[in-house]
Amino acid sequence: MIPTRVGTDRTDAERSDARPIPRRAFLSGLCAMALSGCVAAPRPAVTPPPPAPRPPAPSTSPPSPRAVPAMYQALPQERFPLPAVDVSKVDPVFWRVEDIDYPSGEPVGTLVVDTAAKYLYHVTAPGRATRYGIGVGRQGFAWSGRAHVAYKREWPRWTPPDSMVERQPELRPYSIANGGMDPGPTNPLGARALYIHQGNVDTLYRLHGTHQPWSIGKAVSSGCIRLLNQDVIHLHDTVRNGSPILVMEHGGAGSANA
Repeated sequence: MIPTRVGTDRTDAERSDARPIPRRAFLSGLCAMALSGCVAAPRPAVTPPPPAPRPPAPSTSPPSPRAVPAMYQALPQERFPLPAVDVSKVDPVFWRVEDIDYPSGEPVGTLVVDTAAKYLYHVTAPGRATRYGIGVGRQGFAWSGRAHVAYKREWPRWTPPDSMVERQPELRPYSIANGGMDPGPTNPLGARALYIHQGNVDTLYRLHGTHQPWSIGKAVSSGCIRLLNQDVIHLHDTVRNGSPILVMEHGGAGSANA
């Protein structure tokens, strides 16, 4: 009896199955696996997005100065030469505006002072006016009512009333008894003044110029109405002696549209 070989002996069929796989067939198999999704294909390289641009740095240069309009340029021909108005200190809403709608019902030539809105109107035609920005008296010193322009002065002297001198003794050198303050660029009445009377009585109320442009649109003076020097010169040249004036404490007398 011939013993059967166990373990290591294989049949011819088994030996044929164990032959090495040809290289071409191996590669074909890999391709098939890749196509079937079993082998992950390499991912394409991703280019990162460019960095976001930085916001521009805030400007450190000062803003451009506001251009001075022709009406507020220097007046070197004046008795005391006037510099240009520093318009950076005056809100443009208080700059002079000519020929605006102003249906006040007041006669042509009338001056209307609206102390609440800080405007002075000169009625130049029915329903039309020139508007000026003004500074007005502090609370307790304001005056209101109807009167007229008694007379006008160029580069006037300033003589504070005795009641003001009593409140402010440092003004005594400029009192009526001492002849007042000489005209000049720092005189509180500025380049021009219009003197307001009721009948033959001086109200001690004045429309006058100022060298303090920051005060326009504010309540700072002791009862009088101040305008920019260039504006009061313009007003002085267009208003006649005897012209009526209405000073309103709380506004009214129509609306005005620039």
